Amino acid sequence: MTVQAALPARARPLDRLRDPAWYQEYGVYVAVAAVLVFNALFTEHFMTAGNLRTQLVQVAPVVIVALGMALVIGTEGVDLSVGSTMALATALLPLYLGYGLVPALAVALLAGAAVGVVNGTLVSVVGLQPIVATLALFVGGRGLALVMADGQLKQIVNPDLLALGTDSLLGIPLVVLIAAMLAAAVAFLVRRTTFGRRTVAVGGNRSAAALAGLPVRRVLIGVYVLCGVLAALAGILATARLTASDPSSLGTLMELSAITAVVVGGTPLDGGSVRVLGTVAGALLMQLLRATLVKHDLPDSTAQIAQAAIIIAAVYIARERRSR
Repeated sequence: MTVQAALPARARPLDRLRDPAWYQEYGVYVAVAAVLVFNALFTEHFMTAGNLRTQLVQVAPVVIVALGMALVIGTEGVDLSVGSTMALATALLPLYLGYGLVPALAVALLAGAAVGVVNGTLVSVVGLQPIVATLALFVGGRGLALVMADGQLKQIVNPDLLALGTDSLLGIPLVVLIAAMLAAAVAFLVRRTTFGRRTVAVGGNRSAAALAGLPVRRVLIGVYVLCGVLAALAGILATARLTASDPSSLGTLMELSAITAVVVGGTPLDGGSVRVLGTVAGALLMQLLRATLVKHDLPDSTAQIAQAAIIIAAVYIARERRSR
């Protein structure tokens, strides 16, 4: 009897591998490790410090936008306007850099906050579906940015702004440090603050949260404002790295990249949970996968197909977990 009783306990680790919850919690980290091991063995010069630094710099804006998107998805919403918000930020920078770096940054970030207020109000007060509410600024925001920029690419020569995209601290690029600090801040917000707990509660059951006396409208508006500000900041950093303001292309398809990072990172689309570290790992996985395929001379279409397969797998695992 003692041996028979011990057998189920020994089988538990293997049982976990058949549990969708395990894959949703840890699958993205295993995938990142697998990609790194593959490149260490089969991709020449991939695991060098210079290349890894490049990958982190390229993924940093995606991480920043995805952090805001994770908060929105945690409330069972979505924000399709993040790419257009980046375009608005980059269009505003050249217009106000003549007044100094701080005023220019403040105006760009305020524009992101304004986009968030509009989106949050349409969702929480007007009652529109998030995909419909944010679709308006997805279309109109970039058009407004192009009007502000006269439809032209403008070179950025302000050395203080350019330093944000090129300088390093202790050998670590500033954009990477900023993304890491923001990830830590959002994780603290979600886990340790009243606002974070309310965000998760609203996403879990909005009606129950309202009956419990939670300020649902303020929470939703606050979440969309944070998402807009983070998108604007990502636009600022991307502009600094590219040394040019180009609202016609900056942020294009960023909303899809951010949603992908969040979903692959394990945050469910039906809300009630925000996985910050998983979101960062999801963004990193997509970046490493794309870079790996490029290094092996495969077309970008192959990377898109691979990413689509990963998204489908992540959504399927989440659905299986909910059904159990």
